[in-house]
Amino acid sequence: MAQISVRVDDAVKRGAEQTFNDIGLSMNAAITVFLKACAREKRIPFELTADPFYSASNMEHIRRGVEALDAGKGVEHELIEVD
Repeated sequence: MAQISVRVDDAVKRGAEQTFNDIGLSMNAAITVFLKACAREKRIPFELTADPFYSASNMEHIRRGVEALDAGKGVEHELIEVD
């Protein structure tokens, strides 16, 4: 039997534990279900998508804003709508 050790944010762990408890699973059982699905399906068993906040254009906008703030200038910007 193998042992896996991982570090996660405390709030993430508490939230996951609450969800698993609500379902009736222990953290160990839930992770085992996840790993078995990965092995069986040869993929992560859910869709992964990029957060649009981290798009190249948004990161460049943030960089320019930080530079302006560092130079003592305020920056006006439009909010980015995300569906």
